[in-house]
Parts: sequence; C-alpha cells; structure tokens
Amino acid sequence: MTRGVLQKTLVRLGDVVGIGVSGVRRDPRGFSQYKYMKSDGSFDYDKYRRLQIRGNKDKIDAVWARQGNIAFLADFIQKTIGQPEFGLCHGTRRGKEQAWFREYLDCEVIGTEISDTAGQFPHTIQWDFHEVKPEWLDAVDFIYSNSLDHAYDPEKCLNAWMRCLRSTGVCIIEHSSSDASGQVNKLDAFGADMTVMTGLMNQWGRNRYGVTTILEAPEKHHSLDYLNFIILRRV
Repeated sequence: MTRGVLQKTLVRLGDVVGIGVSGVRRDPRGFSQYKYMKSDGSFDYDKYRRLQIRGNKDKIDAVWARQGNIAFLADFIQKTIGQPEFGLCHGTRRGKEQAWFREYLDCEVIGTEISDTAGQFPHTIQWDFHEVKPEWLDAVDFIYSNSLDHAYDPEKCLNAWMRCLRSTGVCIIEHSSSDASGQVNKLDAFGADMTVMTGLMNQWGRNRYGVTTILEAPEKHHSLDYLNFIILRRV
C-alpha cells in the first residue's frame, strides 16, 4: 500500500470513529476536542500535562488578557455581587489577570497554572484546573479564565469551577473567534463557536448553573472578529 493510499485510508477510519488522524474529534453538536490517547485508546494524562507545560514555556512571555478588560470585569463584579473577598483565575501563565483583579478589587485573588513556571509569578500556584481544592468549595466570589480551550474535558472543568462559587458568585469565561471549532490542536484542545459554546454550557449545567449574560469586551486584538465574556451563575 502506497503512503498516499494509507493516508486516505486512515482519514476514512478517523471519520468513522469521529477522530481524524490529527487526533481532533469533531462532535456532531458542533465542537471539536483534541484527544490525548495512548495506543490502547485510553486517556493519556501525562501527554496532556507534558504538552500544556511545553506550550506554557514556549509562550511564557505572552500575555493574552488585557488590563482594560480586567478593569471592565472588576466593575461588573462589584456591581453584580458587591465587594468580593476571594477570586480565582485559571490558566494564567504570567499571572497578570490576578494582579489586575487584586488591584481593582482590593481582595484576595490567586491564579492557577499547570506548569512548574507558576512559582515564578506572584499569587500563582501550580495546579491542574480540572481539579478542586476542598477549601475552594462554595467559597469563591468570582472565577475568571481565558483558558477553557486548554481543557482536556471542558465539561468536567466547568462543573468543577461552578462547585467552587458561592451561591451569589459569578464565573466569567472569555471566548473569542480564536476559540472556534476549527482552531483546535494539541495545545488549544477544545473549540466551539459562540452559540454552540453557550448551548453546551447550559447543557452541562443541568439546571444547576447556566449562562445569564454575555458581555462584549471593550478591548480586543485586531486579529479577532469578536471577544466576549460569558457569565455563568448557579441556579
């Protein structure tokens, strides 16, 4: 069998099971997910962690969040829930998000980062954001992340975050045109268009939480078609 024929055969087999040669699964509901799999088809967490840490270190000098947007969100938080006491930012790389939130909200805010570079930046802990510290449960006033696209299981991830919110708290997910289904790869593991994303979040919430508001960001990179903040609250 020639290399070209073999490639076409593999693509056809990938289409049958919903996972292409690239490792990206195209879900019929309209989203895409990169699958970190071992040769036996089981989940390869070590591969996920290794690739995310490598990606973090390759982009360690890059800052995606914008200070003007964090100031905008801080104002929204105060107007919505009053003065917060404790916030979490997930997947923060250099930790700018929590630094700005701390400045604008004058409260305790920490960031999580899966890479061992976390210790280089103030108020940042090394942590896989799919997991929950017991002391966070029902104890967080707000959660912010622009990194849900790095989740190997976004439903597990968002469910974990929502369990951490106080009954009055808000979860803020940044979503842009770069988070679309067609943008998925080994590092940016999850992607969905805006309408699909909000539908999935409401589905995952199962009447425990849901999308309440969508805010347009006051600032965005010129390469983006849109940049929104999806606001979720517990029911």
